[in-house]
Amino acid sequence: MKYTLRQLQVFLAAAHSQNITRAAEELAMSQSAASGALRELETHFDIQLFDRVGKRLQLNELGRLLQPRVEALLAQALELEMALLQHAEAGPLKVGATLSIGNYLAVEIMARYMRDHPDARVTLDVENTAAIADKVRNFELDIGLVEGEVQHADLEVIPWREDELVVFCGADYALAGAGALSDAQLLAVPWILREGGSGTRQAFDRALYGLMPQMHILLELQHTEAIKRAVQAGLGVGCLSRVTLEDAFSRGDLVPLEVPGRDFRRLFYFVMHRQKYRSAGLVRWIQLCREA
Repeated sequence: MKYTLRQLQVFLAAAHSQNITRAAEELAMSQSAASGALRELETHFDIQLFDRVGKRLQLNELGRLLQPRVEALLAQALELEMALLQHAEAGPLKVGATLSIGNYLAVEIMARYMRDHPDARVTLDVENTAAIADKVRNFELDIGLVEGEVQHADLEVIPWREDELVVFCGADYALAGAGALSDAQLLAVPWILREGGSGTRQAFDRALYGLMPQMHILLELQHTEAIKRAVQAGLGVGCLSRVTLEDAFSRGDLVPLEVPGRDFRRLFYFVMHRQKYRSAGLVRWIQLCREA
């Protein structure tokens, strides 16, 4: 392209003011820069847009012919600039979260984001880690908040915050007052656990490595509340994120159990596609997550 928008701005300003000094002042340019821009525009196309009488610039026939087209072009350029600037503001987001995060952490973060940005809309897709990772990889979600570890060449996995799984039972269950549990006790009870593919199950299997083939897994459920109700009903022992159990522990409906020698610590992660543009909204969402 042999002309710039700046050159066209100088042309219009000079056409309006009929003086290059005033045109330069209007555009916050030096007089020499404005004169050079106008001269370059005319030289590139071997044309003359003004009749010059002393310091006064008078549009000639060609200048008058082109002025409305230049006005329209610059108006379109301004509209495009405004559209681009809007994307510098936090906008709508498609967020995926695993069950523990989606039900107990993400909603509060959503509320904060939408309070800060009333025109922004956030959609929340709650599924297990494997499903969230697939949707992020296929650009169906802008970001995933997951409990499990994810490995894929297209995905960037960023540590977010620490978490801990807790083994628990109902308040009336036989192990409620048992103190520290031995491996033999862990193998003797029925378990109600999250399904395979979930981050919680991944962390549980890792923590009880060596015992899993012998354990009595009575139920595998996709929802944390269903697991809590089943355990509270006395069907067996469960293991979930501490963030999902605090209310039940405080009410006394469920009781935490001590399992020494087993590491139930884990991390929550942000998952994004490596080629995903980090918009202002996405950056703001991550910031709110870290503050939560």
